[in-house]
Amino acid sequence: MNWYLQSSENSDVAKSTRIRLARNLHDFKFNLSNEEEIKALENKIKESLYGIGYGLKFFRLKDMDDITKMSLVEKNLISPEFVLHKNETGSILINDEENICVMIGNEDHIELQVFNCGLDLDNTLNLAVEIDKKIGEALGYAVSKKYGYLTSCPNNVGTGLRASVMVHLPALSKTKNTKRVLEAINSFGVNIRGVYGENTESTGDMYQISNKQTLGMTEQEIIQNLYVIVEKVIKQEREARKILAKDDIALEDLIYRSYGILSNCKKISSEETRELLSNIKLGTDLGILKEVTDLQVQKLYLYTKPANLQKYVGEQYEAIERDIKRAEVVKQIINNN
Repeated sequence: MNWYLQSSENSDVAKSTRIRLARNLHDFKFNLSNEEEIKALENKIKESLYGIGYGLKFFRLKDMDDITKMSLVEKNLISPEFVLHKNETGSILINDEENICVMIGNEDHIELQVFNCGLDLDNTLNLAVEIDKKIGEALGYAVSKKYGYLTSCPNNVGTGLRASVMVHLPALSKTKNTKRVLEAINSFGVNIRGVYGENTESTGDMYQISNKQTLGMTEQEIIQNLYVIVEKVIKQEREARKILAKDDIALEDLIYRSYGILSNCKKISSEETRELLSNIKLGTDLGILKEVTDLQVQKLYLYTKPANLQKYVGEQYEAIERDIKRAEVVKQIINNN
């Protein structure tokens, strides 16, 4: 089962973990724009695929249909900016489990990403470092003895590491404490962003928490600092849930109203679905809502997003038709125990 359909110990708050390593090859200039140079980079990477392993397969963005590309964005496997700006020149390496995805020719030559469910920074980093070592041995990275890994953006120089955790904070939102908590942790050297990263808004009470600093710290120090901060956020969210649970009738009413709308509607937008699912996930995590399982909630999150909805049903729809089909898919998932 793919990582984005799984749950773990801290999945009630920490939904997923991502490790990203930015790398450039020493024998190519940065910010490639020449078609021949990009082709040469692709060829060098493809020639090394067998030696790298992990079941990675090569795909060019321009050879993918729009729905497939957007489905990868919705899964947080590639960034919206990558599709927007590198649609003609970008490519990816990805395995069947989709827990490894390498963006090629984005801001840096290689952006290696490894994903996991829940809060699992150590294991996710270990796998990323293991893959990174094999890619580095095969391709040769641009490295400075003084500064570490060299990157197109100075903010990534050093380790080139961006570690992030997706968190679900519905109780902090309902108790009007989200801003206070996020502003407090922002002073500890982390970024707080929306679901799809930089310059995106939070939807359905979901936020990404990631490290700011990459230079002057080891990978382990970055990970440990992020662990401490995310665990504080988890604690704050769980305390807020205890406060909400004191008015049990009001909380149950909110959760079951959300479930009632979602399970009985005839059409529904992606945005409204996200908001209702936030309440439903809260209900299942607290053991209040027993009509759906964790796996069903994960499927609802994924297969109600526009592109993945169309991949799920195997047909393309206009926006209004998608809203109708989305309501049908919700019923299918809820009724399929």
